[in-house]
Parts: sequence; structure tokens; C-alpha cells
Amino acid sequence: MSNANFSLAELMIVAASEAWRNNGELLASGLGIIPRLGASLAKLTHSPELLMTDSEAYLVEEPIPVGPRGDYVPKYSGYMPFERVFDCVWHGRRHAMVGPTQIDRWAQSNLSVIGDYHKPKVAMLGVRGLPGNSINHANSFFVPNHSKRVFVSGEVDMVSGVGFNPERWKPGMRNDLMFIGVAVTDLCVMDFNGPDHAARVVSLHPGVDFELVQERTGFPLLKADHLSETAHPTAEQLAVIAKLDPHNLRDKQLKGNPAGIRTAEELRA
Repeated sequence: MSNANFSLAELMIVAASEAWRNNGELLASGLGIIPRLGASLAKLTHSPELLMTDSEAYLVEEPIPVGPRGDYVPKYSGYMPFERVFDCVWHGRRHAMVGPTQIDRWAQSNLSVIGDYHKPKVAMLGVRGLPGNSINHANSFFVPNHSKRVFVSGEVDMVSGVGFNPERWKPGMRNDLMFIGVAVTDLCVMDFNGPDHAARVVSLHPGVDFELVQERTGFPLLKADHLSETAHPTAEQLAVIAKLDPHNLRDKQLKGNPAGIRTAEELRA
């Protein structure tokens, strides 16, 4: 049953959850509140076979709510130290949703520096584990502010996560383990499944048109053949989200906590 009273954050949580549909028994990792709630919603609804950890050293039977746990007691199901996490990573048994600073037309991602690598305008946290992760298992993207600053016109300033740029793949490099899922943004859901991995808009959030998405993207986009409006959260999904987020942290993730259904005037303000 659909529900007309939902926030954009809740819409994006539901959209993010679809990234893990039909993934099978692998480790689902959502980095950040909205991606984590998306992975958790997936496990509690359409994909119970997903594996999740307590973000420390154990697998859990059910996703742990975000924020202070209070008297909540996790339902542990197995030991999962970092060495076993790495084993999942190296064998491609993980799908993470990450939040890069930049993404380009080849789905390469950057979370290291803005500007020239040797004299950057902004230095961030470095590539961290993204090179090894992105070359070995599936990754999706979460973008809270869809703009040309994120979806850049050329190549990202520093390639932290691998993508489909053929010039970056040298002879002998294995590219059969990497996979790019979807990009869930505040405007739409995209993938890179067009011809030669071209970026496509798969669904548009309520009130958003394709022209606005293209206007705020630094490279050409295609319309997916099945382009539709992003599915609205159901009452049942909203109830699960509320249980997973008892402190309502989702309302603080997007500036102004916009409604899920917006007008053209609001979107272009």
C-alpha cells in the first residue's frame, strides 16, 4: 500500500534497498545513514539472505538500528573479524554503497583530493580501501546533492575507485570481478548499463524531469527504456524504516529534510 506522506530521505532509503535485490548471500555494506538503512531494509524485506555485521566483529541475524542502542541486544550469528571481511572482499562476496566526492562518465569515483593531486585545492581522507574494494566486488553510489561538482565533465581528479575507462585497464589486469550497481541521488536513480557502460537514468524522483537531471550532470545521460518514477515507500516499508532508525537520524541527512514529493519550483530554487 502506497503512502503519500514520506520524506526524500525515506524515498532514497527505499531506492537504495533495491541495489541489493537478488544479490544472493553476500555481505551488504551501506556507508552512511541512508545507505545503511537501505541495506537493512533490503535484508528485512526482499533479501533476507544478505549478510550484515555489527560493524565490529560479528555477523548479526537482523540489522542493528542506527544511533544509540540503549537496551537493544544484537542477535549475533557468527564471528566476522576483519580478516574474514577481507576474505569476502577479495572473493567478490560484498556489495557496498559508498558516497564518493566525484563520479565520472566511466563510473570512476574519487574520495581523495579535489584539484591537482600534487597541489590539491582540498585534501580529504585519501583513497582508503576503495581501490582494492572496487576492483574486487560490486559497488553502488549514494549522492545526496546531485550536481556537476559530483558528476564531473571529465575524468575525476583522482581515481580512487575503478570504473569502465578502458585506458585505465592495462593488459593482464582482471576486470571481471568489479561491478557498478546504481547511483541513488536526490534527483533520480542511475546505472551505467547503457552501450559501452554509458550512464542511464533508470527512475526519476517525484516532481523531477530528465532535463533537470541532465542539466545538473557533467556528462551526457541516456534514458533507460523502462524509465519510470521512483517507487514511493509503502506504509510497511516506512514502519520498518522507523524501527531501524528510532532516533530519526534520517531526517538530518539531507539539507532541510525535503518532502519526497516536490514541485518544479522547489527543485529549481
